[in-house]
Amino acid sequence: MADLRIEYTKTDDGVSIAWTSIGQGPPLVLASSHNGDINMYSSGVTWADQLTDSGRKVLFYDARGSGSSDRQATDFGLEPRVADLKAVIDKTGAEPVALVGRSHGGLGAVAYAARYPEKLTHLVLWDAFINGAEYFQATSYTRAIGALTEMATDDWELFTLTLAHWGVGFKAPEIAMSMAKGIKNGMSAQAYLSAIEAAKSIDVSALLPQISVPTLVVVDQTSVLGVPDAGRALASAIPGAQFVSVRGPRRAINAVIEFVTAASAPQAPLPGGGTRTVLFTDLVGHTEMMQRLGDALGRDVLRDHERITREVLKANGGTEIKTDGDSFMISFGSVTNAVECAIALQRAFADREGEPLNVRIGLNAGEPIEEDGDLFGATVILASRIAAKASGGEILVAETVRGLCSGKGFLFADRGEFVAKGFEEPVRISEVNWRSR
Repeated sequence: MADLRIEYTKTDDGVSIAWTSIGQGPPLVLASSHNGDINMYSSGVTWADQLTDSGRKVLFYDARGSGSSDRQATDFGLEPRVADLKAVIDKTGAEPVALVGRSHGGLGAVAYAARYPEKLTHLVLWDAFINGAEYFQATSYTRAIGALTEMATDDWELFTLTLAHWGVGFKAPEIAMSMAKGIKNGMSAQAYLSAIEAAKSIDVSALLPQISVPTLVVVDQTSVLGVPDAGRALASAIPGAQFVSVRGPRRAINAVIEFVTAASAPQAPLPGGGTRTVLFTDLVGHTEMMQRLGDALGRDVLRDHERITREVLKANGGTEIKTDGDSFMISFGSVTNAVECAIALQRAFADREGEPLNVRIGLNAGEPIEEDGDLFGATVILASRIAAKASGGEILVAETVRGLCSGKGFLFADRGEFVAKGFEEPVRISEVNWRSR
């Protein structure tokens, strides 16, 4: 954990806000959720360090009424949240920043993005929501935050312990103890309850159509803070927003890094350097098939799909990065092997008897970022976008892949250009004619 150097800045309404930064690189600001974020970081229960590993300078702060900021402030409405955030972003200088708002930190992030789009490169809303009143009635955990008000007033320490242990599913006592300590020391019971009540009164729905910066909405299905319906509602109301549902904070953080890296920052290469080819597969019509065949038969077909995919990728030197059952992400050190694998997959699926397996495949080559066995960055995102453009039985590749395959005997057909989400320049793609090879 990095050593912290706390600095202060003044909001437009005269409140002193404590802030700090870790790491080096393009700035990324975390919108506060009124938990005393600097204190939470010192307690070891935040994820800021993981963002710095992607080559980012991460700024975070204590919102008014919490942590090392002005504890006398008592107004936690939307305008004060925006004022705190604005004061911190102003300290970054003229360079636009990426902004991440988690939980009810997303309320201020939405309002800031609507008002100051020129100051942002990207907006990420993680386990965030539109309407506080609805959110705090959405799940047993969010309802408990309001229901345990009396306990918070009578015994602040017991309240923080209860909330923290519930928050980690009563499975990680050490993490829960650190979290409880961070919340307890980060703000008073009255300030915490006032911040929650203020969040319940906020509705940012009118601001969402005004957001013009690239936006990603992330929901962590394993988090008690994540409400998928709230995330989907957010994404559908923001022009051009992307939505991703993941399982676990590591995948959520990777999704954040992929998104803010895609169109703004140079990629950090894999250890040892060298180009990797990333291949995505997707079983078309998976949901309809499961409904038509039923769970048991549908699962048998999926198992066959998984078996074929793994046998073929192993034979062609591929590395399975991850799978969702009906889709795979695979990495290759050789672009030739990657295209050979794609062709072999389509032939194997075509030759299979029984329920048809209509699989689309997309490939891209570059230098993705690697962390904990996962790959992310612009190379990966573009491979996924290309796969999504394909139809069942097709293989589409980026121009980079086609160029690296020059003279290798593959047959390509130009499929023109398209503008992939998150990328400013059009992308030219080609189809691999695997039936004629």
